[in-house]
Amino acid sequence: MHMADALISPAVGGTAWAAAAGLIGYSSRKLKRTMDDHRIPLMGVMGAFIFAAQMINFTIPATGSSGHLGGGLILAILLGPYAGFLTLASVLTVQALFFADGGLLALGCNILNLGFFPCFIAYPWIYRKITGNNHGKGIVTAGALAAAVAGLQLGALAVVLETLLSGLSELPFGTFLVLMQPVHLAIGVVEGIATAAVVLFVIKARPEVLEAAASAKTGKTFSTAGLLASFLAAALVLGAGVSWFASTHPDGLEWSLQRAGLREGQEPGRGGMHRAMGEIQGKTSILPDYGFRTQDGPSGDASSPEPSGWPASDWGTPVSGLVGGTLTLILAGAAGFLLHRKRTTHR
Repeated sequence: MHMADALISPAVGGTAWAAAAGLIGYSSRKLKRTMDDHRIPLMGVMGAFIFAAQMINFTIPATGSSGHLGGGLILAILLGPYAGFLTLASVLTVQALFFADGGLLALGCNILNLGFFPCFIAYPWIYRKITGNNHGKGIVTAGALAAAVAGLQLGALAVVLETLLSGLSELPFGTFLVLMQPVHLAIGVVEGIATAAVVLFVIKARPEVLEAAASAKTGKTFSTAGLLASFLAAALVLGAGVSWFASTHPDGLEWSLQRAGLREGQEPGRGGMHRAMGEIQGKTSILPDYGFRTQDGPSGDASSPEPSGWPASDWGTPVSGLVGGTLTLILAGAAGFLLHRKRTTHR
């Protein structure tokens, strides 16, 4: 559900950037009051894990489309909504800057669509209301499913509205909406199951992590070394191994756009701002579309007429998983460290 710049007008993109920046500032202020020592490395490692997990597109049966995890709900449950939101913003920033996944102009929209709804709506108002302090398998699964579906549905609706408000394409609103919501319902179900699996693993390994995320109290210390090692190993396996076998079908947004009437090669956003953002992204993206650059452009360019083979044959895929995971670990971990340092200095 990463939006490209072509769908977003400068006005909509700028407004979303301002809203995302405001939420980042708000989350940072709130987190300074509740930052625990264990959360700093956990932000970095979980950011790397979600980066790797987002590389794994899975096929949605009978549609010819695919989906991937958003990860916002997992981060909110394990880190709390504020740290979760900052961590996901780090993931999306790394993806946009270094891998050309999602546009720079659309980065604010992507942070809101993938971060705001799961962290600040689905987690506190659905997951927490259903589960409370109950860590039973059934209740956690029910809460994760309901919250993941709601978060994805809200995010998909936001994509449609942002595209409509931008007015750069002639996509029929009703058709686009009818296509987006069902396909992201299916993705939401998969995300809910995956979220429940991750949360249940953490409950078994270190339940204190969830208790700390759900509480505003600080001061309780506990070791997360084993948990960090597990998620680092999972990020390595997903990013450098399983990513080779990701689905080559277009993701839910691309699939919906194609069936709503926007065909390959049609890029409505061509103004000066779009060109400037595209030029910046062209210079910063070291592995565009998660592949090595070629003379004809990115090796994994999603706009190429013929999809790449399955499984992936480009070594840029596992390299992207390793590089992206490392960059996200550094960025999200640094954000946590700086906020913790400011809190300590203030005290």
